[in-house]
Amino acid sequence: MGNLFCCVQVDQSTVAIKEQFGKYRDVLEPGCHCVPWFLGSQLAGHLSLRVQQLDVRCETKTKDNVFVNVVASIQYRALADKANEAFYKLSNTKGQIQAYVFDVIRASVPKLNLDDVFEQKNEIAKSVEEELEKAMSAYGYEIVQTLIVDIVPDEHVKRAMNEINAAARLRVAANEKAEAEKILQIKRAEGEAESKYLSGLGIARQRQAIVDGLRDSVLGFSVNVPGTTAKDVMDMVLVTQYFDTMKEIGAASKSSAVFIPHGPGAVKDVAQQIRDGLLQASVGH
Repeated sequence: MGNLFCCVQVDQSTVAIKEQFGKYRDVLEPGCHCVPWFLGSQLAGHLSLRVQQLDVRCETKTKDNVFVNVVASIQYRALADKANEAFYKLSNTKGQIQAYVFDVIRASVPKLNLDDVFEQKNEIAKSVEEELEKAMSAYGYEIVQTLIVDIVPDEHVKRAMNEINAAARLRVAANEKAEAEKILQIKRAEGEAESKYLSGLGIARQRQAIVDGLRDSVLGFSVNVPGTTAKDVMDMVLVTQYFDTMKEIGAASKSSAVFIPHGPGAVKDVAQQIRDGLLQASVGH
């Protein structure tokens, strides 16, 4: 019916190419237009102005001889003011874009090592976009954006890279664990040293308290019991402690046989030894 009345409709984000007797005549914007077919006018076709996307997968080799597949995503659209050039100059737009992408990627990637390819993918994408922009602008197309969306090395190379990364992480973990154990050992040694110091300090104070107590007892006994000397009192105290010690050894539930000299002479020797030790401790203090 539209052709019968010479009326055609052009949808939004689309332009139509009008020809007259086979020659380009005009670009029809979205809306309703009169195309008098009886005067030789006709529509040669429609051209979308929407942004389109083309994913290009290109296989190439890096500088360190690793084959990789680089996937580039190209977003492009036809320019409304150059619609006639976009319609007539290119018969295969996607094929043309793909050829330029191959050319740039295969010229850029072989100059880089594999690790550098991953690090400089934005620079590669920028190079592809600049080259496409220069080439496709002459055909009425605009390159909206170019992205390197994936870099896929050979499967064996990927496995080797993962193993290298895993080994590096294990090495870091081992170093951290060794450092932690070192700190624990240092802290443990510091704690033991502090404990021994405090234990020694306590023993020294205990011994000093014993010496001070015995001295006070001897002096008090000598004053309250006339005619006794300090030596007599000391001998009596030591003998008393000697018997108390023997009692404790015998009363212990897990005590074993202990052979000690016993008798008046032995007691005298023990008393003499204890007295000498206490006097030396008192003098040292």
